[in-house]
Amino acid sequence: MGETSVYTNRKWIILLLFGIVIAVYELRLFQLQLLDEQWDIKARKNALRYVDDFPPRGLIYDRNGQLLVNNTISYDLMVIPRLAKMEPPQQTEICRILGISDSDYNARMEKARKYSTYAASIFMRQLTEEQHNYMEERMYQYTGFYMQARTTRNYQTHAAAHTLGYIAEVNYNDMERDPYYKMGDYIGKSGIERSYETELRGKKGFKIKLVNNLNQEKGAYENGKYDTAAIPGKDLWTTLDKDLQEYGEMLMQGKRGSIVAIEPSTGEILCLVTSPSYDPALLVGRERGANYARLNDDSIEKPLFNRALMAMYPPGSTFKLVQALVGLEEGAVTPASRFPCYAGFPYGGGHKLGCHSHGSPLDMPSAIQTSCNAWFCYDFKAMMENRKKYKTTKEAYDAWRQKVCSFGFGAPFNSDLAYEKTGNIPTSAYYDRYYGEGRWRATTIISISIGQGEIMVTPVQLANLVAIIANKGYYYPPHLVKAIGSRDSLNSRFNTRHTVAVSPQNFEPVIEGMKRACLAGTARTAAVPGFSLGGKTGTAQNPHGKDHSILVCYGPTENPKIAISVIVENAGFGATWAGPIAGLMIEKYLTDTIKRPDLEQRIKTAVIR
Repeated sequence: MGETSVYTNRKWIILLLFGIVIAVYELRLFQLQLLDEQWDIKARKNALRYVDDFPPRGLIYDRNGQLLVNNTISYDLMVIPRLAKMEPPQQTEICRILGISDSDYNARMEKARKYSTYAASIFMRQLTEEQHNYMEERMYQYTGFYMQARTTRNYQTHAAAHTLGYIAEVNYNDMERDPYYKMGDYIGKSGIERSYETELRGKKGFKIKLVNNLNQEKGAYENGKYDTAAIPGKDLWTTLDKDLQEYGEMLMQGKRGSIVAIEPSTGEILCLVTSPSYDPALLVGRERGANYARLNDDSIEKPLFNRALMAMYPPGSTFKLVQALVGLEEGAVTPASRFPCYAGFPYGGGHKLGCHSHGSPLDMPSAIQTSCNAWFCYDFKAMMENRKKYKTTKEAYDAWRQKVCSFGFGAPFNSDLAYEKTGNIPTSAYYDRYYGEGRWRATTIISISIGQGEIMVTPVQLANLVAIIANKGYYYPPHLVKAIGSRDSLNSRFNTRHTVAVSPQNFEPVIEGMKRACLAGTARTAAVPGFSLGGKTGTAQNPHGKDHSILVCYGPTENPKIAISVIVENAGFGATWAGPIAGLMIEKYLTDTIKRPDLEQRIKTAVIR
């Protein structure tokens, strides 16, 4: 009796367990079939099409509200490989419409299959209007294919290609870094398009379309109940002055080099010219790939290379401004200090570091005016050998380097400048390795005091140097975007003031020397009638050919509005070509007119190689 009772209990337990399992399955089926409408969508997916709704990218304006970049509608031909079962006549017709071969068709289809046989991917991007219209009329014949609209960039200027940047299809690295993207999406690859990709791209939406058996869209599923709207990208107002940018690129035609202009009081970049350049429209549309390859393969002109941010040069005599300021701050010299020149600085073994023809000895402002090499060598040597303050040359050099780097040299600004280079201010450890610890002194490395040797800077760093001098000791990081979302939504990211390691009063004698240089010195070719400017020429040594022409300048000195650096490669002395270009740029910005047409004509037609 007892044993029968045990088996009976087990039977009921087993039946109860089976009942629970069956109930769970029934509840799940009830949920899927009657409550979960998404399951119904999946069950009907052969009659539905899932389409990304791409938002328009944000527009880009210049500082004055002039439109630089907007959008235009284009259409990509999409394919879902498992549904695309083409008969030979249909495939032949598609190839004819699209202007591709059978082998190209097969390669594109194979690429789509490798991505996914179920998910849609781009078969051909950015169809022409004629191709789109022809395909749209016959889409019912091509099961598995459909059109997807998206916006592409439309440039309102032929200038500022490097600064504005370009967009291109994402690669696997892009998709791994950010799951927002999938195959066929576009992303900013350079310039502002890259630096502000998140703001410009907006947010994709999602739509479910009803499709009949003829591959024709018949409207939104459930009246768009499950659709999500795309959120347009935010508009940007840049710091660029469109007219000044275009003018600078016109002056630099036929030359290699750069122009960088900054508003000193804000750090806003007014123009960022690099030459040679290219028309930004070349990197839009179906020919983008071929055009990019052609530009990239030009190893002589290097039109894709952004010289304004990426080229590094010895600053030459423009660096004497920094040496003067550091020497004053250190007490190694005073504005009245006079050193003998006699056409050079003796640095041992009967050798002299050469100089220009001018009077001697000179005080500091006069040394800047005439660009005396010897004066700044003595300045540097006095600091390096100051044993009342520093026990060794290495200790003095480290203090010198710290002050130099406070001007923004030797490091990136970490603003919104894509791919900027750092330049180079060598460390004492470098000289220890090169010469041997304790075996180098001031005269060993004396050439760095006049911007030669191992020192390298970028054009934007030189423009920032002049902005610092205009501000008498501080700067805001050079940047390109002024407002995001609306013209009044100012970009506060770059509002931090950076103070250099030199007292404001020590800038006065340097400014005086720069004013003299523009009035009756080496920078007089940059002078603009009616304005007080401060400038300094430089000649960067070039081991591969003729030296590079450099000039830095700002004005008006009483109320600075613009600070500028100009570099013309292989052009010789700074006064010859960089000076006139800087003067014309400042005249254009301050007056919006050019009263020296003969000079303008000479510069814009000159070819320098």
